Amino acid sequence: MENLLSLSFDYLASFDGVKIRKGLRQLEGLLAQLCLSRTTTPAERRKSMVPDGVSKSGPKDLASLSEDPAFREFYKLQEGFEWNVAIRLISCLERLLGKGSNGQNDLLLVSTLDLLRGILLIHPPSRALFAREIYMNLLLDLLDPSSCPAVQSSAVLTLVTALLDQPNITRCFENLDGLLTVTSLFKNRATSREVKLKLVEFLYFYLMPETPPHAARDTVDGGGGLQRSPSKASKLGSRGQSKSEGEEGTRTTDEKQRLLGRYLNNVEDLVEDLKETAPFGASFG
Repeated sequence: MENLLSLSFDYLASFDGVKIRKGLRQLEGLLAQLCLSRTTTPAERRKSMVPDGVSKSGPKDLASLSEDPAFREFYKLQEGFEWNVAIRLISCLERLLGKGSNGQNDLLLVSTLDLLRGILLIHPPSRALFAREIYMNLLLDLLDPSSCPAVQSSAVLTLVTALLDQPNITRCFENLDGLLTVTSLFKNRATSREVKLKLVEFLYFYLMPETPPHAARDTVDGGGGLQRSPSKASKLGSRGQSKSEGEEGTRTTDEKQRLLGRYLNNVEDLVEDLKETAPFGASFG
């Protein structure tokens, strides 16, 4: 597995678009092998009505995935810098962003963002990378009005994945004027309808009340996962705190509503709709 990762990383480090695409495909193939199950026996093929010579793939359930030796090996490799996929994809994004906007480069940006989202879902400790301002700024740069709509939409989804169950990273997003970036793009007349819908979905996600990730943090710390330095943690934890924030730096929906109201009108309507629909089983007390 290390050999495949090493080869993929070499391709991703290239400035040649063809090589970058090859590295992305190799990583995508590896993740597919880890996360997708295949029906291989004749009995399974008859049961699933799959013709001979054609393999049917479907997602593995979480229980079997966590017990899979190959997946466990991959997960363990992600906890060190040398084999961490997320940091390589972020570096690749930086190089691609520096090349400007054109058709082929935009496709590579979207593919890299798609793969990065998958990695952040498979290995949640890698989300800690976005507590660093330089990496959070990278995502915000992709939301520039000059970016193509496909890149903007993919960047919004990646931002959601990075902030998922991570109050400290959400504080970093706020401190870097992330709300201003998102709302400015939303209010821009040139922004496509599809991107605006993604931005509204993001705002609903952002306004949801936060829960201190005690269990998640214990798992990461105990497993030797990627962690921010104490100095960075204390810096991010001390900035932008309100009196009602908990020890984990969480914010309530009302606090977020006041922050978002600085940049957007009618936030009350969003909050009322959010409380009425209660997406993802959210509880608002």
